[in-house]
Amino acid sequence: MFSLRRFGIKLDLTIISRILENLDNPQDRFKSIHIAGTNGKGSIAAILAAILKHGGYRVGMFTSPHLIRFNERIQINGRPIRNHHLVNAYTAVTNAHRLDRDATFFEITTAMALYEFAREEVDLAVIETGLGGRLDATNVITPLISIISNISIEHRQYLGNTLAEIAFEKAGIIKKEVPLITAVRQPRAVALVKKRAKEQAAPCYRLGHEFRIRRAKNSTFNYYGLDATWRNLQTNLNGDKQPENAALAIATAELLTRKQMPVKEIDVRNGLENVHWPGRLDVVSEVPYIIIDGAHNLASARELARHLTSQLSHRSMTLIIGILEDKPYRSMLAALALYLIALWALLAVLAPLVDRLIITRASTGRAIAPELLTKAASEYNKTIIEKPTVAAALEFAIATFNNDAIVVAGSLYVVGEAMSYLNDEQTPDPGESG
Repeated sequence: MFSLRRFGIKLDLTIISRILENLDNPQDRFKSIHIAGTNGKGSIAAILAAILKHGGYRVGMFTSPHLIRFNERIQINGRPIRNHHLVNAYTAVTNAHRLDRDATFFEITTAMALYEFAREEVDLAVIETGLGGRLDATNVITPLISIISNISIEHRQYLGNTLAEIAFEKAGIIKKEVPLITAVRQPRAVALVKKRAKEQAAPCYRLGHEFRIRRAKNSTFNYYGLDATWRNLQTNLNGDKQPENAALAIATAELLTRKQMPVKEIDVRNGLENVHWPGRLDVVSEVPYIIIDGAHNLASARELARHLTSQLSHRSMTLIIGILEDKPYRSMLAALALYLIALWALLAVLAPLVDRLIITRASTGRAIAPELLTKAASEYNKTIIEKPTVAAALEFAIATFNNDAIVVAGSLYVVGEAMSYLNDEQTPDPGESG
């Protein structure tokens, strides 16, 4: 399958639609939730799937990319697809592909997931878009509810150069009379999303308007929802954005209850407290302290920097970082290397956030050469070390700076290789995005 990456990314629904027709449209044989957005999609999917699982439902989840094994992309009740089912799904999908154009990696993967969810007779599948929304291969489903987490500039070569153009692509998942849950905030993006929702007669529920949260000092939050108010909620996921992600999942659960798929408060609490979404602000070791986070675009790099500033600025920090060539690496490095200090409420200065950087690269042709990252990073930090692989970088950091907080970030490829090294496993499967 990984050889299919040579066909690149094609935003087109023709091939996936024909493959699914030849499979008797498996996507029509189960209920689904569709999630688009720039950041937080995977966390929302994981939270919602955990809540529904605790509610007694049989839940499919399709996300991308994977970290270590391809099987992670297609899950039933939190368990990755088994190898023999994976092979059977691949065989069925490729036999159903009878068109001139070769299908892409993501088109085949999406069809496999939909085929498997139908075969497993899931009650509901939580499906994350791969890129954009309007022409993403997942946009062949008609979900019960659509979710757009947030919108920022990304993938300009595919989605457009402006926030409005990108919002137009994300809003393409909104279907006729299908409710929308969203945390989009920028006025231009909100206007476009609301316009699309109105055209489709799709009820629109916005975080901060129809439902909201209030944070407490003890890391809990209160949820003021569409039909219920639940207090002292807490999610197992780290990060300042997770209560917002949780709110989108909870609001979705409320709408499912309205649609005769009841979700109880205890299901929400159990789902939040037991959800696990690896590789995102994930503390994988206490001694030495190691935290790994995909932080694969500017918005997520800034979120990681906020977390490190609030939680770890009292400690020495070593940052292991590798970034892909299509990412704004200079801005990402600046976000992760520096933080803002306010002095006497009159003067603001930039100070180093991390004590040293270890520059590396993941084993993909899309990785930026370490020497290029080193040149860019030298503007922000004078202590820079290059290591040829993620494993070598981690081995060196653990041996040399084991009293530091060791942070691994910059790409989900890097995170996957770090997890593989720490788990003493083989090199992770290659993927097509992240």
